[in-house]
Amino acid sequence: MKPTPGSMITFRRPDGQEVSGYLATPHNAEGAPAIVVIQEWWGLNDQILGVADRLAQSGYLALVPDLYRGKATAEEEEAHHLMTGLDFGDAASQDIRGAVQYLKQRTERVGVTGFCMGGALTLLALSQDPGVSAGVVWYGCPPLEYIDATKIKAPLLGHWATQDAFFPAATVDALEAKLREANVDAEFHRYLAHHAFANETAVGPGRIAGTQFDPVWAQLAWDRTLTFLGRTLWPQKTAAE
Repeated sequence: MKPTPGSMITFRRPDGQEVSGYLATPHNAEGAPAIVVIQEWWGLNDQILGVADRLAQSGYLALVPDLYRGKATAEEEEAHHLMTGLDFGDAASQDIRGAVQYLKQRTERVGVTGFCMGGALTLLALSQDPGVSAGVVWYGCPPLEYIDATKIKAPLLGHWATQDAFFPAATVDALEAKLREANVDAEFHRYLAHHAFANETAVGPGRIAGTQFDPVWAQLAWDRTLTFLGRTLWPQKTAAE
């Protein structure tokens, strides 16, 4: 059954500032875990709202904080301008943490997932908020010196593209080594694909050079994601139960 339609809501950051976000609710929200969904550099567009809806259809509360404060674009130059104007530290420690705290009022276990820019913010959020129960990163990370891997306590799933010019294989390998050295429970998967392979709008001549949607790899990554979230966010029954 489809979830109830998502809607814009407001929540408070730890500093008390009120911000907005898109909340998608599953048909049966009682006892459902929750996930904060972090946008690509485009802002709150239909594609990222669709990710939240997809998670709601799978049984999760999903909240997408509006990091750009109402701004969104389909133009590469403007997206780059919006991204470079974003304070990543503030977004991770305030907007995303506030979203996690909002969801924790409704459920005990909250994960964070993000794509490209959102992947970088997911890693930062995991290192700053011990209240996060799981993280899923899609082809994105910050400069490695900004990640304090010793503070990441939640299990982590990563999806990476071997043909990604924005986040090349050497960067992914270095990130994996840093996480391993800090004993982070990290599971990385690499796909023979280009950047943004899970973004269904990255098709045709209008897409950014170096990006390409791949439905086969996208579906596999989603299958792995839902399996991972099922294992990390839902209560696990013991043999005695």
